[in-house]
Amino acid sequence: MSVSSAEPPEPAPSGAAGLRCGSLGTADIAFFVVSAAAPLTVMAGVAPLAILLGGIGAPVGYLLAGLTLAVFAVGFTTMSRHVTSGGAFYAYITQGLGRPVGIGAALLALIGYNGMEIGVYGLLATTARDTLHTLAGVDVPWLPVSLLGLLLIGYGGYRSIDFGAKVLGVLLVCETGILVLLAAGVLLKGGAHGLSAASLAPGHVLVPGMAAVLAFAFAAFTGFESTVIYRREARDPGRTVPRATYLAVGFLGLFYAFTVWIAVQAFGDDQVVGAAGKDPAGLFFTAISTFVGGWAADLMHVFIVTSVIASLLAFHNAINRYVLALAEEGVLPRRLGRIHPRHRSPYLAGAAQTVLGALVVLAFWAAHADPYQQLLLWVNTPGMIGLLLLQLLAAIAVPCYFRRVRHHEGRIRTVVAPVLATVLLVTAIALVITHLDLFTGASATVNALLAVVAPAVFLLGLPLAWWLRRSRPAVYARFATEPGDGAGTTGPDRTTAPTTVTSPAE
Repeated sequence: MSVSSAEPPEPAPSGAAGLRCGSLGTADIAFFVVSAAAPLTVMAGVAPLAILLGGIGAPVGYLLAGLTLAVFAVGFTTMSRHVTSGGAFYAYITQGLGRPVGIGAALLALIGYNGMEIGVYGLLATTARDTLHTLAGVDVPWLPVSLLGLLLIGYGGYRSIDFGAKVLGVLLVCETGILVLLAAGVLLKGGAHGLSAASLAPGHVLVPGMAAVLAFAFAAFTGFESTVIYRREARDPGRTVPRATYLAVGFLGLFYAFTVWIAVQAFGDDQVVGAAGKDPAGLFFTAISTFVGGWAADLMHVFIVTSVIASLLAFHNAINRYVLALAEEGVLPRRLGRIHPRHRSPYLAGAAQTVLGALVVLAFWAAHADPYQQLLLWVNTPGMIGLLLLQLLAAIAVPCYFRRVRHHEGRIRTVVAPVLATVLLVTAIALVITHLDLFTGASATVNALLAVVAPAVFLLGLPLAWWLRRSRPAVYARFATEPGDGAGTTGPDRTTAPTTVTSPAE
């Protein structure tokens, strides 16, 4: 396909800086992904509700969610070797399903990742305020905490990507370390009444509440797919990105399931559901106080705050790279695609995201909204749904893409796994939507509005694609094309190049 236009690509300035290529190894990228999931916050804040609703079989729910996403990762990582554009999700979807769907996916990615980050500033304010009150007896208003968080995260995104990887590495060790400490205490003391494998019994897994557990579990993995966003900064991306993806999914699935099982052992099979119902917010703090000591509970309070900070920084970096890719393609203002000459970071994209976050936070504060019940839950929920929809579209795009190109990949990777992932992701989205009240605690009307935000944003991409095709045909033609080519040919680090490639559908 060729599209003529009087709007040629804008060349990069002579000597302009690019992203810091070759900076990230497998562990570095995995740190970004696992940190975005905020494992300590998920366990201490959400796992007690999963136990309350699903009983002692709750650990299996996290394993099942991890297995589902591992199936998705098979086709996803296979396509990552063939599609090397910086647009990640929307590039994959464009190459498989065409430009109109890809442009809708690009908008969906923006609302999804921004929703997942900006809402968490409400969680940061809540956790920091609770920690200060618990440890020092100090009460602070939530707005200054959120604004300070915005500044800290903005600075972290402004610095180099390897600086962010080091920070996240330290914070991730802290938050997972405190849970490992809890596990050690419970195992060494034999739990409340001896260790039990009853959580794995079918009679405790096949219960009505398991549907709610699965909904919580799928939400707990949100952001794992962002490994591909760091392709341009990865060392040997053809190998590093798939390895980091499998490492992140495998670690989260096993770690979540193990930690929830530890919580069950800390109270006993017969008592844990009652304990979760009596004090869900304090379940993990009570457990670590009992089996390790009060000082460990104090540390857990602190590390929950740093867990939230790590999640914010990880999502902030992911958003910046999506904005960078869209700016480079001309869909967003090109100014947002500028790279800092020293730190090699997309600093103007980061600044724009920080300003947007501040505006949303200030709007909720001006409306006297609760930072947790409204800012976190009402902004996070459309973001979570948006990312699940992106995963679904990417799973559908994989077999469509490989039908159009000649390749040497096996059918399991290009057809069987993506089709199975599609079925499983449809189920996951249905579980989340039908249990939305458990996530938000809001009315049916509010939940219905939150549920339609992401699909509505995606549908807005269709008229935008039509407008770009008519008014900015060069931008439309270049959208999600491969580096160094205008029609979607292979990238330089591709390990299995097709011999025939067609450009994305009109």
